[in-house]
Amino acid sequence: MSQQLALHIAAEEAGTQSTESVDLAVSVLKAHDGDAIAAIRSLLLDADFLRDQLWIASSLMSKGISRGWKPQYERVEQ
Repeated sequence: MSQQLALHIAAEEAGTQSTESVDLAVSVLKAHDGDAIAAIRSLLLDADFLRDQLWIASSLMSKGISRGWKPQYERVEQ
């Protein structure tokens, strides 16, 4: 979602702006008309959806295909 959102907003605003110069946090806020609470809710829903998709994919994927890899459902701070 974030990259697509950044590309969409960059295309609307500058036409030729590269994705490297787009601040994704600003893009998300602009997509929600500056409403930070709505932006956070949207991102949380996206994260929940992606966790569900990861769980489904890992349930259907055999250990042979993944070579023993198991997904992490939460980001680990290091």
